[in-house]
Amino acid sequence: MLHKETLSYSQAMQHQEWSDAMRLEIQALAQNRTWSLVPLPPHKHPIGCKWVYKIKLLPDRTVEHYKARLVAKGYSQIKGVDYRETFTPVAKLTTVCVLLSLAALRGWHLHQLDVNNAFLNGDLTEEVYM
Repeated sequence: MLHKETLSYSQAMQHQEWSDAMRLEIQALAQNRTWSLVPLPPHKHPIGCKWVYKIKLLPDRTVEHYKARLVAKGYSQIKGVDYRETFTPVAKLTTVCVLLSLAALRGWHLHQLDVNNAFLNGDLTEEVYM
């Protein structure tokens, strides 16, 4: 079993764990109808994409699973031309501290949840070509 995160697609394709992770990501994107294959309209510029690889570990540092995500190279976009605003739903540290304090005081049991393809639950109104 491979315990090293890879940096490139060509490296990843040499290992079954990463190939399986990429296949699962493509399947999830297809099942959620994330995109449609269309010809690139004139005067439109596509945004590049790349694979990001992460090994998720259990508390004892053994491998839980290999995670591959196909991400847009959003840094190539220009505000006002390619997009108008950005939004990232992230909990503030103070909110997390309050929640942990309440859980400790009241004896609550906490569980962590890792949501696959969480971004797919949002609606995108702009046309994006990738």
